[in-house]
Amino acid sequence: MTIEPIIYFSFSLGLAALLTPIVRQVALNRGWMAHPSSDRWHKKSTALMGGIAIFIAMAVPLLFVGDLETVFKHTFKADATGGVPSAGAVILLGTAFLFAVGLFDDFRSIKPHNKLIAQILAAALVVFLGFRLHWFTSLTLDTMVTLLWIVGITNAFNLIDNMDGLCAGVGLVACVALAVLFHPLAREPFLVALVLAGALGGFLFYNFNPAKIFMGDCGSLVIGFSISVLALGYAETPSSTPFMRFAVPILMLLVPILDTTLVTAIRLLSGRKASTGGRDHTSHRLVLMGFSEKSAVLFLYGTGCAAGLAAVIVSRSDSLTSPVVIVPVVTAIALMGIYLSQLRVYPEKEFSVLRNRQFTPVLLELTYKRQLLLVMLDLVLVAFSYYLAYRLRFDGPVFAYYFKVFLNSLPAVIACKLLVFYAMGIYRGMWGYLSTNDVFLYVRASFAGTLVSVAAVTLIYRFEDFSKGIFFIDALLTTGLLLGVRGSFRLFIETQNRKTLSGDNVVIYGAGRGGELLLREILNNKRLNVKPVGFVDDDVLKKGKKIQGYPILGTLAEMDRIHSQHQVGGVLVSFDDADGRNRPSHAAVEDYCRRRGLFLKRFRIDLKEVDLKA
Repeated sequence: MTIEPIIYFSFSLGLAALLTPIVRQVALNRGWMAHPSSDRWHKKSTALMGGIAIFIAMAVPLLFVGDLETVFKHTFKADATGGVPSAGAVILLGTAFLFAVGLFDDFRSIKPHNKLIAQILAAALVVFLGFRLHWFTSLTLDTMVTLLWIVGITNAFNLIDNMDGLCAGVGLVACVALAVLFHPLAREPFLVALVLAGALGGFLFYNFNPAKIFMGDCGSLVIGFSISVLALGYAETPSSTPFMRFAVPILMLLVPILDTTLVTAIRLLSGRKASTGGRDHTSHRLVLMGFSEKSAVLFLYGTGCAAGLAAVIVSRSDSLTSPVVIVPVVTAIALMGIYLSQLRVYPEKEFSVLRNRQFTPVLLELTYKRQLLLVMLDLVLVAFSYYLAYRLRFDGPVFAYYFKVFLNSLPAVIACKLLVFYAMGIYRGMWGYLSTNDVFLYVRASFAGTLVSVAAVTLIYRFEDFSKGIFFIDALLTTGLLLGVRGSFRLFIETQNRKTLSGDNVVIYGAGRGGELLLREILNNKRLNVKPVGFVDDDVLKKGKKIQGYPILGTLAEMDRIHSQHQVGGVLVSFDDADGRNRPSHAAVEDYCRRRGLFLKRFRIDLKEVDLKA
């Protein structure tokens, strides 16, 4: 790498870092502030117009990176080569227009449809100048999809500007990934990506939690438009294939795509306007799960890094290897969306707009029982396991031959396994309550499905060109993926329950079966309003061990140390004294709580006879 890219990145970074505090001071002096409101996340008044610093920091170096002359030549058909004009110049012109629109919106708050028209005009300019996704052979269809891409990604970044550092950080991650992607392929897009990364990095110093300044629409629109157009540049590189041209841009921007899709779908199904602001974004749902604001933003940064890395790997791989990367990443993101969509954000029932409609029962089935969604997920897992078994078993030119065998037999394998899964009842369980019996059921169903698949392949193809090792590997992979995906639902529920616990710190006295049952009840019943820090038990040999991740802190004799170390407010006794054997232990804990001013509660499970004659 020459020193030129470093100069452009450093110049953009330094300019943004220098201008942002100046813009902030001007905003404070002139009262350009974002004040807290019911549909906004921030809790204190914060300076606005940080987008001014972002735009200047990227526009100045783009004047040197881009070639505006190519735009004019292309417009007036003076370019004999027929290629697309300079990407840097096109991004500079489009962002200048949207910056002006966003700035006017920050001051005067224009209507959403007017802002949408401005975005369409900017996107139309890009398409007019020859940039397209090249996803379809039909020029008309590809043009329309490219317009939707630019407008959609621009709005997606506008929507994720809802928490300190989120929009700028996700944009920075995407720009760095695009720079890595373009480095060996295209010089100008590589430099443009570095310039954008520098501008966002310099601004992020002041925008990360706790934010000293917000970017406003004049920043988020600029970021979204720039990245959406820059992603189009991959289609113009000679190494891109039709499959890669489709997969790479989507992977690069998976985080804003997920957030926009999730928010738009749930708002529409809940009877809200998609354009109306609210605290129902991916970041807000992560906080509702128990993440802090900072950790929620960092989690989305990490997700963006994983997706960006996957996009780079796919761009360097052949189309036969790419599914090994794409399917796990997309499945993980889809599961994340499913988890987060289950969190109740709105005070009223979701999907209210669809009540008393003819298709309400179908939608309720999809939403609450989710069986169709689970079947579709299993379809992907089964297909991916079978593919991965071939990928692991064969390599190089040999895999290209056996890939045809895989394609011919895939429908039969999918049909056999899903029928076995259905017949053995794995869709009748509730994934959030996965038990040992369920685990054995999934193992039996997976291997039974493989055996039936072998029988079907033998019957249809006489087992010619097939390998027994393929089906053994496939059975192991299918079992692992089935258990992993289903276990993730329980992990999600338990993680949410643990992270959202609130109330007085308590210790559970008794680290036995009763203590485990009491812990489960606390985790699943927020009305108890207690937060366990661990267990105490009279058995000294249990000290240091854990139950459900909570430590056994010591014996009752060590309660003084435990109380001061964990700020304990009370004790929960998990065992009963019905036969009098535990009376000394009960008396000891009662005496301790009385002396230290702690509350004491006893856990009891009982069955009471109901008088049916009353």
